[in-house]
Amino acid sequence: MNIQNLMAQAQKMQKEITKKKEEIDNSIFTGTSEWLTVEMNGKKEIEKVKITFDGNIEQDDKEMLEDMIKIAVNDAVRKIDKEVESKMGAYGSSFNGLF
Repeated sequence: MNIQNLMAQAQKMQKEITKKKEEIDNSIFTGTSEWLTVEMNGKKEIEKVKITFDGNIEQDDKEMLEDMIKIAVNDAVRKIDKEVESKMGAYGSSFNGLF
């Protein structure tokens, strides 16, 4: 294999990786908990938070709501990580931390 073929393959792989990363970044992932829904983009930025709890939120429920936010955000992050692994796993673990 000559160096030109190797460079061409590397450039092709780089374009494929960039395309897949853009697909993930532009996707919306929904995390849910009992009281709310969180939507995040593939860059792990929160796009929307929707409280689905219909009751009154009293002081005692404040801690519960905080826990529900944490659960929903973590659920969305896990979904993003799963999608990254699914789409980018073919390129090996050498890209850990880049995405």
